[in-house]
Amino acid sequence: MPYRRLPTTDVARVRALKRALELGKKYDPDMLAFKQSTHVKIQGFLPIFEQAIMMQKEAHSRQVAKSNDYTESLKKARLYISHFIQVFNFAIIRGEIKPEARIFFGIDPNDSKVPDLNTEADVLEWGKRIIKGENERIIKRGTPILNPKIAVVKVYFDEFVEKLNFQKMLQSISVRANDKVSALRPECDELITRLWNEIEDYYSDETPERKREQATYYGIAYVYRPSERNKSNNISIAS
Repeated sequence: MPYRRLPTTDVARVRALKRALELGKKYDPDMLAFKQSTHVKIQGFLPIFEQAIMMQKEAHSRQVAKSNDYTESLKKARLYISHFIQVFNFAIIRGEIKPEARIFFGIDPNDSKVPDLNTEADVLEWGKRIIKGENERIIKRGTPILNPKIAVVKVYFDEFVEKLNFQKMLQSISVRANDKVSALRPECDELITRLWNEIEDYYSDETPERKREQATYYGIAYVYRPSERNKSNNISIAS
């Protein structure tokens, strides 16, 4: 025997509730297979649930749309920070700057490696270090690095920080939107269970086949077990 399966996606949940509202408009209350109180409950709940889903989708879309901008700004900041440190090391090799100047950046004077910039945390840390350190070094009459100038590095670093903060804000909005939908799902599932129980109870005196036929008309989804799938094509299978 096929068994009833509750919706497993938000799209299916909305579809189940909308079907009840459609039939509620089509038939008089005393002709419906579910209670008027359930109809009223669905009328109040469905707009709230749909709005939460819409906000969830919009938040996700904004986050995705801005992610490319953020990724590009991260790449640029990483490139300019790395380039600056490399040029600084070349100046030391040429004898234009003393190795001790690395101390301004919190680097050991004998360490000529370019630091890892694999994560956004690395870029944040080293961006702050070299901007602060280079400005202090120049104040103390150190020879400025010109290609790239620290002012140019700061432009790309500040842009990265701005877009990072904006991306975090979008992520926070997306998380809140997801939490809102998640919080509403149990109530939605409970309402659908109540609706479908009432429909099946209404047709409880019918034969099993007739009962499923009428219940399917009301939007109840029945699923055949694998061994039963080829036995009948008359029952709608939930997608």
